[in-house]
Amino acid sequence: LNLGLFILRIAVGVIMIAHGYNHIFRGGKIEGTAGWFASLGMRPGILHAWLASLTELGAGALLILGFFNPLAAAGVVGTMTVALITNHLKNGFFIFRPGEGWEYVGLLICTGLALGAMGAGEWSIDNALDWDWTAGITAFVITAVVGLGGAAALLAVFWRPQKKD
Repeated sequence: LNLGLFILRIAVGVIMIAHGYNHIFRGGKIEGTAGWFASLGMRPGILHAWLASLTELGAGALLILGFFNPLAAAGVVGTMTVALITNHLKNGFFIFRPGEGWEYVGLLICTGLALGAMGAGEWSIDNALDWDWTAGITAFVITAVVGLGGAAALLAVFWRPQKKD
């Protein structure tokens, strides 16, 4: 179990760090990410580019370390839920469809919720600190409320997609 949790934390952590790094330093850099986010209706784009990128970097690092696991998992759930709703849901299920479907972000959301519930395992800073709140139902509730609730609040306040004629 601990080996499985460690592998899963490392895999998702590296993926999230790669996402954040890519948004800031690759392609169109943070300015390009801001323009893309604004085109999806996230206003102001630059604010959301930084919020998403830094959340992905931070959540990824915390997952790898197994530190504040419910909050790290919530970062995955929140950023991927916003991506699901603003960009991927309308494109169908499969990622290889035009515009990219939602299978990938859906899997990351479920993985984040599962990691939040299971905790980081024995090979983690949370375990070394003997934090009981970082696994089980309390941790799952923290992950779900912060991740899904944060995404819902962010979308309610800042998401203004263009109306289709």
